[in-house]
Amino acid sequence: MKHTVFLIAGLILFSGLVWGQNEEILLTIDDIEISKAEFERIYRKNNQNLYDETEAKSPKEYLDMFIDYKLKVIEAQNLKMDTSTAFKTELAGYRKELAAPYLTDMKYDEKLIKELYNRMTKEINASHILLQVPENATYQKEQEVLKKANEIRAEILAGKPFSEAAVEYSEDPNAANNGGQLGYFTAFQMVAPFENAAFNTPVGEISEPVRSSFGYHLIKVHDLRPNKGEIKVAHIMKMFPQGVENFDKNELKKEIDSIYTELQNGADFADMARKLSDDKRSAMQGGEMPWFSAGRMIPEFSTPAFALENTGDMTPPVETPFGFHIIKKLDHRPVPSFEEAREQIEERVRRDPERSNSSQKAFVEKLKKEYNFEANSANLEKLKTNENPSEELLLFSIDNKDFHLNDFNAFLKKNGIENSNSLGHYNDWVAHEIIQLEDSKLEEKHPEFRYLMKEYHDGILLFNIMEEKIWGFASKDTAGLQKFYKKNKGIHQWGERFKGLIITCKSQETRQEAEKYFAAGMTAAEVEDLLNESGKKVEIEEGAWEEGANDVVDYYVWNGKKTTSFNPELTFIRGDKIPPEPKTLEEARGLYISDYQNHLEKEWLKKLRKKYKIKVNKKVLRSVPHV
Repeated sequence: MKHTVFLIAGLILFSGLVWGQNEEILLTIDDIEISKAEFERIYRKNNQNLYDETEAKSPKEYLDMFIDYKLKVIEAQNLKMDTSTAFKTELAGYRKELAAPYLTDMKYDEKLIKELYNRMTKEINASHILLQVPENATYQKEQEVLKKANEIRAEILAGKPFSEAAVEYSEDPNAANNGGQLGYFTAFQMVAPFENAAFNTPVGEISEPVRSSFGYHLIKVHDLRPNKGEIKVAHIMKMFPQGVENFDKNELKKEIDSIYTELQNGADFADMARKLSDDKRSAMQGGEMPWFSAGRMIPEFSTPAFALENTGDMTPPVETPFGFHIIKKLDHRPVPSFEEAREQIEERVRRDPERSNSSQKAFVEKLKKEYNFEANSANLEKLKTNENPSEELLLFSIDNKDFHLNDFNAFLKKNGIENSNSLGHYNDWVAHEIIQLEDSKLEEKHPEFRYLMKEYHDGILLFNIMEEKIWGFASKDTAGLQKFYKKNKGIHQWGERFKGLIITCKSQETRQEAEKYFAAGMTAAEVEDLLNESGKKVEIEEGAWEEGANDVVDYYVWNGKKTTSFNPELTFIRGDKIPPEPKTLEEARGLYISDYQNHLEKEWLKKLRKKYKIKVNKKVLRSVPHV
């Protein structure tokens, strides 16, 4: 119901409207002036793209509906409906939703999506050194870790092999074994800051320290190649014993070689996998593994897998740190096109706060320039070293408004952030204040947003007053509805109907018995009780049906076609046609409530037209173009 009301109030923002039109006054209701532009917007929205173009109205024809709409909204305002907490909460909810597209950089979003797709078409091979930062680290601790990362980078640039530095310094638990080597990866396989740095570091070079949620990273890029897409394989595995350092591989090698010989001689791969593979999870699926890209598997496995040229080809036994494998290619799919991947990229960006926040950061940087953002660097330095700074310490200003330490502390308190790591949230605070400032100026900066909010404002009021005065009232006013029904009885009529029984029997013998009992004057209930004593043999439905309402009645009474829904040999009717008659209030309650609502609305609008002085500028009305 509310959505229908909003159509009148104007939900859809049409392009091509001229926002800078002169505010010619088309209509005045008491002292409230309504511009030609407002009338024209709503007129166009409700008369364009109609399913039946013949329903489109001229501006003159539409004016009466528009006046009725405005009268209802003005009456709601005069009743202070727009001051209630419920109204303000609902409107604020809509505003937050409608404002969201205006509080981001749409051009940046598009650029980000294209950039991520471009990364998806590539695979990068890199190593890293991780220096962890405690979750609630102070600013000083953060700087200590960053300093150490820069010192390690300087050592590497001076000639120390990256892998040695990774073994010596990295706090990644795998570094001791792999020298920091991560293998190949593509977009969305690493946290966003790490991925950004890796793809922006030239091959052979080392990144500056990069901060992620894990700490600081140094990244060395070894290779960049086209993404080979994804492959689906099956494998048979002979697994090395886990937790055993010294063991003889020869027995396992003999077993895998024997399996390979059988496969070459025609043995079924899936059967052999189910019987002999030590990877029990894939063995149950005939050795089949999920789709994977090159970077998702260790190189010892992915390299020979991707080297298989044709579907059905298989490798000779290959060794990985986990065992011996025979790999069979089942399928391959390339990187999807941009159009195919776009929706998935957008969804993954939405789910990843670090990526979605990058859009807001770009937007904030743009707003900083627009609103003359000035950070007080000297006072920020004081805040880092002074344990008891003044609450009035100026930290930044935007749009000629100053923000002090007490404002920052209020932000931290509101968001449940402890002061021990407060400086880590300084940029969050700045972004919050700038976004708040921009949000407060949306109606001023964007006329289309202002008009849309006006339409939602009026739409909610329209719904609320209609619910109070008409819809809800009509449903509850039992006495009024009865009175209306008595006065208008006969508006809703039944057509000619068949009134009687539809009898469905289990067998022809049962039908004969039923017909005999009915001929003897027994009632439907008596016939059912008698014939269903020892199991259900007959089903009787009592009622009245118009033509088209029931296949059985149509067939017997109105010469309709026989359908598969019944068998004429087992189903018959008893009863008579009855002439048209009025529907009772209970039979047509919904229809009469709707009629009563329309009646109440008409009477109410008569009162409103008497209550308010309405003046139309006919000259301006004539200038409104027809749709």
